[in-house]
Amino acid sequence: MNTTWSLDALYTGYDDEKFKEDMKRFDMIIVKMDNLSKELDKLPKKQALNQIFDCLEEAFRLEHLAAYCSLRQSTNTTETEATSYLGQINQKSSNLAKANTIFMKYIAKIDDIDALMKEDERLSEYAYYIRKIKENNKHLLSDETEEIIAKMSISGANAWSDLQSYLTSTVKAMYDGKEVTLSEIRNMAYSTDESTRKGAYEAELECYNKIKDSTAYSLNSIKLQVLTLAKLRGYSSVLDMTLEQSNMKKETLNAMITAMKEFMPKFHEYLRFKGKALGHENGLPWYDLFAPMGASEKKYSIDEAKEYLLTHFRTFAPDLAQMVERAFDESWIDFYPKAGKVGGAFCANLQPMKQSRILTNYDGTISDIVTLAHELGHAYHNHNIHDHRLLNSDYSMPVAETASTFNENVILNAAIKDAKGEERLALIEGQLQDATQIICDIYSRYLFETAVIEKRSDSFMFADELCEMMLEAQKEAYGDGLDTEYLHPYMWVCKGHYYSGQVSFYNFPYAFGGLFARGLYAKYLEEGEAFLPKYRSLLHATTVSDVEDAAKIAGIDLTDPEFFRKAL
Repeated sequence: MNTTWSLDALYTGYDDEKFKEDMKRFDMIIVKMDNLSKELDKLPKKQALNQIFDCLEEAFRLEHLAAYCSLRQSTNTTETEATSYLGQINQKSSNLAKANTIFMKYIAKIDDIDALMKEDERLSEYAYYIRKIKENNKHLLSDETEEIIAKMSISGANAWSDLQSYLTSTVKAMYDGKEVTLSEIRNMAYSTDESTRKGAYEAELECYNKIKDSTAYSLNSIKLQVLTLAKLRGYSSVLDMTLEQSNMKKETLNAMITAMKEFMPKFHEYLRFKGKALGHENGLPWYDLFAPMGASEKKYSIDEAKEYLLTHFRTFAPDLAQMVERAFDESWIDFYPKAGKVGGAFCANLQPMKQSRILTNYDGTISDIVTLAHELGHAYHNHNIHDHRLLNSDYSMPVAETASTFNENVILNAAIKDAKGEERLALIEGQLQDATQIICDIYSRYLFETAVIEKRSDSFMFADELCEMMLEAQKEAYGDGLDTEYLHPYMWVCKGHYYSGQVSFYNFPYAFGGLFARGLYAKYLEEGEAFLPKYRSLLHATTVSDVEDAAKIAGIDLTDPEFFRKAL
């Protein structure tokens, strides 16, 4: 079995004739969209709309180019060809902005579009997409301004984001007299040896001194750009902009946070209890957050991880198990950490070819298997939307974590049911770790980003100030559960979620996804197999409906804190 992914379904290399041809087609679609944008008012409305969607779908297909380069770069951030081609592709993409804005405004101003949708199958399938265009139109700027923003973002937020990714993937930490990557040192947090965990924690914090100032400039620059654009587009706040982009009501966010804050003391109690079990009297130190408990010391090979996942997924949903087997057998997954590879894990949706690609930094622990289950959940979500029209393939941030976290519940609860003694303790502890991450850690990130955005509107924050702000957020979120002498002031450096000019507050969706998935899992336990069609329908609906409407398929009111209380 391959332990690196294959990208041949996209292209076999930069010298692939298909890659070269698609680069030429990108230039052609730019010209085609530009020409069409000047002719719209001369065409019958239905004809104009269908030509617009022809162009938009073709441009969507050509996102293969950026996906290929980005995926290659994620496993080797020093690959100069990927960086070069991404620069070219981003430049080409920016040339679509003006025509795209004209298209959006044209669609938004058609008063009788509902009647046109009834007459045309493709237009009717794009009903939600069109509705969102009409809603978002009030935030669009002039055609020329949108084009300038797209072009300037390449050397603005996108470049600052690339810098953070490059710095964190190439910085080296000194541990035990040897240089190791950041992802390698962070993986040591799961070691069974306390001295290893503490030493790795200290080495990790020390290595951030090399990159903290550059990363602080990245964060400040990105957040100022986000603030500027939110104001220009007429949003009352960055959070309101994010919620609208997320197709989620503020009432839903408030309901969730209300329930989270009510249950925080329970998580603090767990952390204090774990701290005492490990011999700490002042709360749990950060370096022991992921300290394993019980006797789950076994390391799993890739083949063993595959069988573990298949065994449990087969009892839940056969179609999920089939997709997981395909992911392993067809080299969708890049498993192991290495120098130049980005940290963490992600899943990329390759919609036109109905596939996904998954990156992990696999180390063989049960936690790594849960991570695989999580990312394969994203792939299963993708699997359930692959029969939509191309432009109906983007689900919003809050529901993005639903299937992934549901998968975690399936794996962990099935494993806990079969386990005994120390192994059972280890699995339960793993589940509690995860729950603490999506409640306490995510809340700390939400508090931190809220504070950063508020302060960035009138001042620059140097690295030391950002560290202090992170510590304050952690103290509020973790309460007396953690030892305040051993927190993590540099969490803002290593988390790429903060470094996007397009997506802000990529934190609360994890809490939402976790709680939404747990609430759905509770319904599965109540209803059994009868729940599965509703679950698939819900996932299928996430790209063509608001969050609250998708939830109604399973009989859930997300604006009521009671749902989140039950999930907690």
